[in-house]
Amino acid sequence: MTDPNAPRDPNTPSDQPYGQAPPPPYGAPGGQPGYPGQPGQPVGPPATAPFSPLVGRQLTSDETLWSMLAHLGGIIIGFIAPLIVMLTKGNESPYIRYHAVEALNFQILIAIGYVISSVLTIVIIGIIGFFVLPIVSIIFSVIAGLAANKGEAYRYPLSIRMVK
Repeated sequence: MTDPNAPRDPNTPSDQPYGQAPPPPYGAPGGQPGYPGQPGQPVGPPATAPFSPLVGRQLTSDETLWSMLAHLGGIIIGFIAPLIVMLTKGNESPYIRYHAVEALNFQILIAIGYVISSVLTIVIIGIIGFFVLPIVSIIFSVIAGLAANKGEAYRYPLSIRMVK
């Protein structure tokens, strides 16, 4: 036991035993090993790459990024985005090629829908297509992009296989 009348260090809080410094704050340098935020220690949970049964291995972040861009790029520039991804990165990974081909087939179908809608504007019913097609393209492209980022295979509904 310590003597209650012993001199105390003025920098030591009263609830700490004499001679012991308080532990450093959470995440401060010099903290206990393994504290998040400490240099060299991860801050969040360890990132794991998604596994894809399409290629039978873990995917790289590059593969998931390009496959997601093939789907989401179609929202902005139509079939050109998945076509560029397929031609530039399709030979590097079968996973990227699969998603680029799926996105390309869907965006070609959407482009055909715009052509049909523009022809049908003569009888006024084609105007509906100009409101419905962008909404359908955005919804399904976002769903497909999220699936591609998770490492899942996604097939668009009502998509015609023109490119294989």
